[in-house]
Amino acid sequence: MMYETMKMKVECVVDRGYVGDEHIKTDKQREAFSRWADEFTRQDHSTVIQVLLENGQDKDITGVDMPNLVYVSRQKSKASHHHFKAGALNVLVRVSAAMTNAPLILTLDCDMYSNDPNTLVQVLCFMLDSKMLNYGYVQFPQRFHGINKNDIYGGENKRLFQINPIGMDGLAGTNYVGTGTFFRRQAFFGGPWSYVSAEKPELNPEHIVDKSIQSEAVLEMAQSVASCEYENGTKWGSKIGFRYGSLVEDYFTGYQLNCEGWDSVFYHPDRAAFSGDIPINLDDVLSQNKRWCVGLLEVAFSKYSPIIFGTQSRGILMGLAYSHFAFWGIWSIPITIYAFIPQLTLLNGVSPFPKVSDPWFLLYVFLFLGSYIQDCLDFMLMGTTFQRWWNDQRMWLIRGVSSYLFGSIEFFLKSLGISTFGFVITSKVIDDEQNKHYEQGVFEFGVASPLFVPLTTAAIINFIAFSVGVTRLILGHSKLEEIFIQLVLSGFGVVNCWPVYEAILLRNDKGKMSLKITILSSLLAFSLYSLSHCLAS
Repeated sequence: MMYETMKMKVECVVDRGYVGDEHIKTDKQREAFSRWADEFTRQDHSTVIQVLLENGQDKDITGVDMPNLVYVSRQKSKASHHHFKAGALNVLVRVSAAMTNAPLILTLDCDMYSNDPNTLVQVLCFMLDSKMLNYGYVQFPQRFHGINKNDIYGGENKRLFQINPIGMDGLAGTNYVGTGTFFRRQAFFGGPWSYVSAEKPELNPEHIVDKSIQSEAVLEMAQSVASCEYENGTKWGSKIGFRYGSLVEDYFTGYQLNCEGWDSVFYHPDRAAFSGDIPINLDDVLSQNKRWCVGLLEVAFSKYSPIIFGTQSRGILMGLAYSHFAFWGIWSIPITIYAFIPQLTLLNGVSPFPKVSDPWFLLYVFLFLGSYIQDCLDFMLMGTTFQRWWNDQRMWLIRGVSSYLFGSIEFFLKSLGISTFGFVITSKVIDDEQNKHYEQGVFEFGVASPLFVPLTTAAIINFIAFSVGVTRLILGHSKLEEIFIQLVLSGFGVVNCWPVYEAILLRNDKGKMSLKITILSSLLAFSLYSLSHCLAS
């Protein structure tokens, strides 16, 4: 009932554009909302820090003390660079230091909630153990509610959030994934055996706050450290706090802390500590992965490249583990090659692969089956189903010819100083029809996204190549042993692209493939065939 009341108030305020007097019940609320003047906008406003609850002062209806609860919105200015999420987190680190300076910090995405009240007790078992004083953070896996039966978009991200972290946990610890993470505040101020002091002693982790969080001195300090200009000339974002320099501030920060000497632990309890939402349409999924890809490549080709800097700092195994993530975008090269080249050569009567009778054929069989069987086994051992694994590998291929390809192109264009699209936040807003399609396990292609173009082009070329190959076999124009690998690859592509064919030919709902995308992809497929035919001639 309380939630529905709050929802009604929020919707009313959004519709009217201001907070009416009927929604203001206390002087404290009136003070908070008085800041929202006409010149106050989302992109340009002063710092807002409002104490909603103070421990020792506010109690619940049973008389039990409530914890401190403070609303913070950092200053924003059109002329300032905000560093997006990492910048916001650093403001919160500083404001919390000024007001309470608690030794533990939890980062949690806005779409996630606590699912186990015992989580903090479990974390303290790690943080208070004298043998684990070099543990900088405890990472819980991302777990999600509302995933449909077969997880058609691979939203669980088993490799990223569960399988790979287990392996890294056996070394120096897992990477930070941006949410569900408890940090030791000290970890943001240098390594366990070194120390970087903040420019204000009140922000250092050993400082003890002995004043009320509503005292004038504390609020004045909090306002000061939340301003846009505060970080100018300081070590915040480079040596202190969450690190700048990549769109994936979580990966970069965890990696930097690890290289500074902090270990971490991956804790995967049976009951999810936190649970959250996932995007439920394909464009949002691919856009999110494209942003991750750009950010990871920013680290991969920086002076902090895991191959060199990571290996020197934490050894070759941890260096390779972090490199596996950093070079995600490079997967676009082999995946795109295998999505187009064998099929185009099949259409032109050329075979780049060995015949079935050739001993080298066994190597292709071993690599293909071996990698897929291993990947499937990893998934099955994590308690998932075969169908979920199949959908995950399909999404990996889809990301390879879309997210990773576009992400790599965007990164290299940025490196050359050519402007590209800016930061895009993944939408978690749920449309009723999209939700219905998702629950039914039907792909959503309703947006005319450029990310769908290479995917649809690959689907068209694979279907035509497979059809032509089978026809040639039936007519006796080709021998099976000569085109076997090409037929298998194009057939594998057709099976994986089945949702695309449905969206083009069999659907009439809003989630069908845009006619613009279909026409553009068809023209691109014809152009690629014409080019390959010229080269083959």
